[in-house]
Amino acid sequence: MRHFIRANCRIVFMLAALAAGNARGAQATWPVPPSRLSLSTPYGTLHVKTNDYIYESVLMFDKHAVDPKIEGIINITYAFSMPHARAALVSVNQGSYQCPISYRWVFIDKKGYTVSPPFGSCSQHIKVSADGHDFTMETPNAQKPNKIDVYIYDGKTIRHRTQP
Repeated sequence: MRHFIRANCRIVFMLAALAAGNARGAQATWPVPPSRLSLSTPYGTLHVKTNDYIYESVLMFDKHAVDPKIEGIINITYAFSMPHARAALVSVNQGSYQCPISYRWVFIDKKGYTVSPPFGSCSQHIKVSADGHDFTMETPNAQKPNKIDVYIYDGKTIRHRTQP
């Protein structure tokens, strides 16, 4: 009887270790995004004006809140230099349980800034890349975890597709 219990315990521990290993492997495919609160550019500074109540921090360009107003837990996760502009990916957490995080691209040049509409699949797991003037973010699909949502922003339009 004791041998049977020990054998079953070993199987349970092996299954738990296997599950933990698979979970670690899945997490390892999504790098932790960088985080900053300020991005200086030749055209001005994009920064987060923090607040004691964290969900009321505001994204600012120089001394003014960006328009449309972006408020919540804000991080400037990625920044890219282009010949005559800068692009920044901003993550925004507004405290929603159903969709905790969304993203916006902010383009900054000598004329000022432009802000994309919000996008994303409510996940903090992202991979970001740039190819010319196209900026791509990949993230797990919220309804089908084995699928990847791909968002491509060209400075004007966000295109979305889901891939296996």
